[in-house]
Amino acid sequence: MYRSGAVMAWNVFKFCTALRGLGSIMILLVLGVVGVSYYAVVITNYGPGLAAGGLDSLIAFIVLILFHCLLVMLLWSYFSVVFTDPGGVPPNWRPAVDEERGDSDPLTASEFPPESENGRIRFCRKCNQLKPPRCHHCSVCGRCILKMDHHCVWVVNCVGALNYKYFLLFLFYTFLETTLVTLSLLPHFIAFFSDGEIPGTPGTLATTFLAFVLNLAFALSVMGFLIMHISLVAGNTTTIEAYEKKTTPKWRYDLGRKRNFEQVFGMDKKYWFVPAYSEEDLRRMPALQGFEYPSKPDLDSQEF
Repeated sequence: MYRSGAVMAWNVFKFCTALRGLGSIMILLVLGVVGVSYYAVVITNYGPGLAAGGLDSLIAFIVLILFHCLLVMLLWSYFSVVFTDPGGVPPNWRPAVDEERGDSDPLTASEFPPESENGRIRFCRKCNQLKPPRCHHCSVCGRCILKMDHHCVWVVNCVGALNYKYFLLFLFYTFLETTLVTLSLLPHFIAFFSDGEIPGTPGTLATTFLAFVLNLAFALSVMGFLIMHISLVAGNTTTIEAYEKKTTPKWRYDLGRKRNFEQVFGMDKKYWFVPAYSEEDLRRMPALQGFEYPSKPDLDSQEF
């Protein structure tokens, strides 16, 4: 029994190490899909259409404007997720107040040994330190992440308190962009199965076909993830918390859909659709920092 447990731990460690090694490969894959789509839409099909004149020129202009605007927002959101720290626990972090006892003295580590938990205050055995509310340990990153949602291989980073909004915007703009590319290339894809002659070289035709298939696949898959995360935001929960509280009828952090949305996107509407927060929101909303979250007083005993 002991030996199988050791083998299992070793295999999990190898799996986590492999995920870390996928980093640059996944980024190159994302950029590769973007490059194929750009070549098919801009270089091969709609760029030359600008000189056609008439309605075709107008359609090409609209498609290209939308394509480039969505592409900018997609890449901005994507690299914001990649390069933004999701939020880690500072060394020797302690709650400022012992809310359980009503004391104002900071808690000490000796009060909460690794083998025990005290209600709302939790201890991470792997990091050997206390964990703030809604914090979970990531085996891939090897540290505790504030309000951890999941570790995403596509962004080569954890998705947590400080970059969850950017991840949602990445999903949103990816869905819009891939849908636009799919619809704009649909007539050219249908032409592959017609009896008429198709203009273009074998290389450009193959790129158009590949771009259509890739974008259709991504649009459908991202739509599912987007719907799932919209439901999570509406309930002010994360992927991990949704799994852990599946038997809990009420959730202490569910403040209503409007306030739940603001806990992720902020209160300043001008910043809702860009991967950034206003300074005022960062100052007045502690939840955006990942350490404190407003909750329902009658459910304060819950903790995950």
